[in-house]
Amino acid sequence: MSAITRCELPQEALLRRYQREGAYADCYATDVTGQVSHAAFVEAFYTTWLFKVEAQLLAWLVAKPSTNAQARQLATGATDAFAAWTVEARAVDQLLLCDFQGRTRSWLMVAAHPDAATAGTRLYFGSAVVPSQRAGDSKPRLGPVFGLLLGFHKLYSRALLSAAKRRLARLG
Repeated sequence: MSAITRCELPQEALLRRYQREGAYADCYATDVTGQVSHAAFVEAFYTTWLFKVEAQLLAWLVAKPSTNAQARQLATGATDAFAAWTVEARAVDQLLLCDFQGRTRSWLMVAAHPDAATAGTRLYFGSAVVPSQRAGDSKPRLGPVFGLLLGFHKLYSRALLSAAKRRLARLG
């Protein structure tokens, strides 16, 4: 169906709160044929080959390992902790995760394709980076590391969503 595109956060997005509060927030979407449950999307997303690279880094760098079984538990609501994240909020069609340092959020959502004539599902993935305030600063800032990594983050976000889309297609 469609490629990965950057788009506005849907009005009902759990991630929207951070955007309103001045955090950096992004949203990417893609469409797939057929009905995809939120649980299937979450499990596919966190069991792709690309995410497994990130999971290995998290296990090595911050001692926060994860498994496919844990991804499945996260997807079904059987756990609220996964690798470096904990569940901040859930809805029937979305999941909002907070990293162990409280600085970033990851968000996944599914929705019926906006064109009612198309039998498909729209998959969303987004992130938020919460500004921090250091002593002596007059207002919270994202910091120079964020600026350096933003280009990579945008590419990586698209790649993660694309990998999840391909995994869902393979799983049928």
